[in-house]
Amino acid sequence: MSTEKKVALISGANKGIGFETARQLGQKGITVILGARDLAKGEAAAAQLGQEGIDARAVKLDVVDATDIANVAALIEKDYGKLDILVNNAGVSFEGLGANTTLTTSEEVLRKTFDTNFFAVVAVTKALLPLLKKSEAGRIVNVSSILGSLLLHATEGSPIYEAKVFAYNASKSALNAFTIHLAHELKGTSIKVNSAHPGWVKTDMGTDAAPMELVDGAKTEVELATLGPDGPSGGYFHLGDTLPW
Repeated sequence: MSTEKKVALISGANKGIGFETARQLGQKGITVILGARDLAKGEAAAAQLGQEGIDARAVKLDVVDATDIANVAALIEKDYGKLDILVNNAGVSFEGLGANTTLTTSEEVLRKTFDTNFFAVVAVTKALLPLLKKSEAGRIVNVSSILGSLLLHATEGSPIYEAKVFAYNASKSALNAFTIHLAHELKGTSIKVNSAHPGWVKTDMGTDAAPMELVDGAKTEVELATLGPDGPSGGYFHLGDTLPW
């Protein structure tokens, strides 16, 4: 069954920024597919959006599980025939700010962080790219962080200069590299690829100390997911502002 409505898949969408991104895309009349490691939690989130009049459904998507990725790609192809928007939102952090140093960050933490924040994004994107190519205007949004900026980390006095959380920061720098390389590869097509910094947002990861509310934290992703034909590709943005790589 194909559909004329736009279809979006958001990973890690049962809570936090992913859920709010799904809500705001759904409010624009887009069908939203909520990827969640725990299907029951995803279905509860989709039901909540449904009560708000949003066309939402949940799928089991643990982004580090190759079977889940293949199943989701097959489901979207069968039920929709295309994918218009992919928001690679799922991410992890196993480090507390100031809890360890670069040299004491374990190899296990590095691998676990990169598995979700980098390798899984590449795998999910590769699996869904054939469906994005069937869209008139495919959009890929990689949810990064300002903590992935190498220039700001190297610049003494920058807002993030002291925020050295090695595994997480390095994984987001790698994610940004993927954005740049994929956008270059897809140059000349109708697909646009960008990195988004949501901001420091009140979530489980961001904690209540964060200054931004969820509704604002999702705005950058939604803006990049709904770019017009003249919009940028291969960029790194926060609320319309370009960030340095």
